[in-house]
Amino acid sequence: MKFGIVINEGPYQHQSSDTAYHFTKAALAAGHTIVRVFYYHDGVNNGNNLATPPQDDRDIVKRWSALSKEHNLDLVVCVAAAQRRGIVDADQAKRSGKHAENLADGFRISGLGQLIETGIEADRLMVFGD
Repeated sequence: MKFGIVINEGPYQHQSSDTAYHFTKAALAAGHTIVRVFYYHDGVNNGNNLATPPQDDRDIVKRWSALSKEHNLDLVVCVAAAQRRGIVDADQAKRSGKHAENLADGFRISGLGQLIETGIEADRLMVFGD
């Protein structure tokens, strides 16, 4: 089965990202395909490379980056939601005059068209968070 994953909540204020991560990992282990993971609303904070949890806490951003690298996952952060929350890649930082980028490894920024495409290509679209 082909799953599309949508995450609407940030990594530390809600359990949605943890649940989505474990669902995605289990689906891949069971031989399913993940079409794309799309981060929307506060979910874009899952791609913030500047998140620095305490050493004894889980690092959700690094978990997603590692899973992406291991399984060649397409982790897409909504451009409008990211800009509102100060998350930028190198191109956006340059265009907007910011001094640095902070998009985590394995993530990319794109628009809502990617969400629509995910819904079309997937057998099931799983939404985590409000």
